Amino acid sequence: MVWNDIEKMDREQLNELQLRRLQETVRWVWDKVPPYRQRMEAEGIGPQDIKSLEDLALLPMTTKDDLRDNYPFGLFAVGPEEIVRVHASSGTTGKPTVVGYTQEDIQNWAEVMARTLVCGGATKNDVVQIAYGYGLFTGGLGVHYGAERLGATVIPTSAGHTRRQIMLMQDLKTTVLACTPSYALYLAETMGELGISSRDLSLRLGFLGAEPWSDAMRKQIEAALGIDAIDIYGLSEIMGPGVASECLAKDGLHVFEDHFIAEVVDPVTGKPVEDGLQGELVFTTITKKGLPMIRYRTRDITILNREPCSCGRTHARIRKVLGRTDDMLIIRGVNIFPSQIEEALLAMGHTEPHYVLVVDRERGLDELEVWVELTREAFIDEVRRIEELERQIKRGIEETLGIGVQVRLVEPKTIARSEGKAKRIIDRREIK
Repeated sequence: MVWNDIEKMDREQLNELQLRRLQETVRWVWDKVPPYRQRMEAEGIGPQDIKSLEDLALLPMTTKDDLRDNYPFGLFAVGPEEIVRVHASSGTTGKPTVVGYTQEDIQNWAEVMARTLVCGGATKNDVVQIAYGYGLFTGGLGVHYGAERLGATVIPTSAGHTRRQIMLMQDLKTTVLACTPSYALYLAETMGELGISSRDLSLRLGFLGAEPWSDAMRKQIEAALGIDAIDIYGLSEIMGPGVASECLAKDGLHVFEDHFIAEVVDPVTGKPVEDGLQGELVFTTITKKGLPMIRYRTRDITILNREPCSCGRTHARIRKVLGRTDDMLIIRGVNIFPSQIEEALLAMGHTEPHYVLVVDRERGLDELEVWVELTREAFIDEVRRIEELERQIKRGIEETLGIGVQVRLVEPKTIARSEGKAKRIIDRREIK
């Protein structure tokens, strides 16, 4: 079953639709977004030069730095009177990446999320419990829009309050769970502690995303919760959740190509690679009005496959994300950069600019521990003072990141120095 017949559109017709919308988008940003126009003029490229889909490669790429440099609204293509929703994600300097949506953008978001849910087997008869965070994070509201467009019943629990989540699953007969994969495992473990089996629930599907996860983890989740676990992909700069989704064949994630053009490029040269070869995923939006994105570098490593799927959909598929080209961590669906930790620590004092982020997966949930090197003066202070300093540092980091962390204070010279790039991250999670 498909939500929209366009998902099975003939490839030639789909390419024609993409080209027309790409041309319209390039003209839109040329006319409405000065930074894009300046970049294209510098490259000697104009809207008239986009005559085929292959000409997309002529256009300059966009990165998170461009969003940061034009913070907050410099890349918006419409005025504030047309923006009906603003979301934001973490930035590398403490400033968030701000994204905006027109009413038409919100409608398209609901459309692609409805497709996502149907792609994974959901129907209007389902009860969808959304345990992604609501607020500035795009996850919760994105899934919410799609579930309501589908006509399903929505339980907007947001993240956390695990025992209450389980109680509501039981009492309200939840059939579809939407959350991060690590939280799905944590829910399953907590159920075990409460003596609750998957047989006591009505769950049948899980739409899991916002962080990397392996097929081994999928099997563990499916066995523990008695569900089909569906991988979904999105990023706030492009739309939020709803950019791509697995179907029940679980053979790659379908990109909704009438809204997004996907490329895979060499991470070093930026040149497109052939389908089937590994590279960095790049997206161009072709229907967004508020914040159109031209060739946005996601930093995600994957493989593109344009062969039709056994489900009958003709849109291209991407493999599960294999890794990232930068040092960004994703912890419980939140983007975290080492520089954010550094900024928080330096603002507090009493610590050296030497720290390590240790990421582990405890009880199925991603955990972050920050090892912080004290100054000599702070280290020789009384124990009570050090304990208070640890609490202050923990509070400061949590306020910066928006998630809970553990802090370990270590004595001076404990953390190894390097003459090259400092090793800031120890990631003990197993992502295969």
